[in-house]
Amino acid sequence: MASQTILHVDMDAFFASVEQLDNPELRGRCVAVGGGQRGVVAAASYEARKFGVRSAMPIFQARQKCPQLIIVPPRRERYVALSRQIMAILSRFSPLVEPISIDEAYVDLAGCERLHGPARATALAIKNQIRDQTGLTCSVGIAPNKFLAKIASDLNKPDGLTIIAPEQMMTFIESLPIQKVPGVGTRTQQRLTGLGIATLGQVRAFSEAQLVRRLGAFGHRLSALARGQDDSRVEVASEAKSMGSEITLDHDTRDRNLLAGHLLAQSEAVARELRRHQVRARTITLKLRTADFQRHTRGQTLEQPVDSADAIYATALALLTAFDLKQPIRLIGVAAGNLQARQIPLQQELFASTETRQRRQWQKVEQALDAIDARYGRHSVVRGTLADPSPKPPKPKQKD
Repeated sequence: MASQTILHVDMDAFFASVEQLDNPELRGRCVAVGGGQRGVVAAASYEARKFGVRSAMPIFQARQKCPQLIIVPPRRERYVALSRQIMAILSRFSPLVEPISIDEAYVDLAGCERLHGPARATALAIKNQIRDQTGLTCSVGIAPNKFLAKIASDLNKPDGLTIIAPEQMMTFIESLPIQKVPGVGTRTQQRLTGLGIATLGQVRAFSEAQLVRRLGAFGHRLSALARGQDDSRVEVASEAKSMGSEITLDHDTRDRNLLAGHLLAQSEAVARELRRHQVRARTITLKLRTADFQRHTRGQTLEQPVDSADAIYATALALLTAFDLKQPIRLIGVAAGNLQARQIPLQQELFASTETRQRRQWQKVEQALDAIDARYGRHSVVRGTLADPSPKPPKPKQKD
């Protein structure tokens, strides 16, 4: 297999850095992006991290660790816009760019040296273009494979550049703390510690068969990584397989009317995204997390693909109605999957039902609302139900 030169580009505290970029008053201060008293930290500035504030930490706990913490609500549209700009910059340096989240991506530089020079020069050019065009910093790792490139990008944050040359690879692996290896969680680390393994290099003292017996299928992967083997390639991003919206509630609730109100707002958001991407969805999924943190999903595949909030909401509401609320709900969401290009013509029913005709009328209404939003801004016109500060849609019909 031909040698690889892989870059892993990771934006520094992306959400928090964007907020500090857009609001000079937040610069140099402890900032966390998150929402609601029951929410969690989506990102923390480096100033806040010094106090132990971390992503996925409950907001109340973050405030305890850092009383001066400033909580900023997330602005997803702004983050997405900047992410697209950053991915476009990366695409100028290689046709092989694999975004793995909104703020990080792999770049395969194979064959690009003649255009952009050695890997280090290319990395510096990428960092400079991102800083000049967005005002943000990123950290870059360079290595012979994706596994090591990702680890390298995290070693000298923020605004770092770390290179692991092929001849340095085994030395680096020898001393790499085992908890730094992707896939090694708390339980796996405990099992490895029981074997006397503290670094990735020490894994080589065990056969692959021994590791599989102790760790299951992950033993194959860990054995390969300990030998510097990672054959995974950078894969060009494909079209999204699903679109969704979810919210963590400020208070756990069994109130079906309140939950239905959230479903309606989420259905409108998902439908808007479907239409913006010129796709329709055949599968609608209801996502719930109960007060005991158990996650539940219920889905339904429709005969015809849809892109209207009315159709998505009706399906999601039926799934909610059928769900037995033994526990209060903490999180609720809607996802649309099994996407199809909008250009594919819908099969027309010879004798359309009244419900079908009504939904087609709603599709036309929502398309008109899209045009109004585009001209006058989002939420220029909203459903009366959503305009009510305490939305109470019609009470869901109970099953017989």
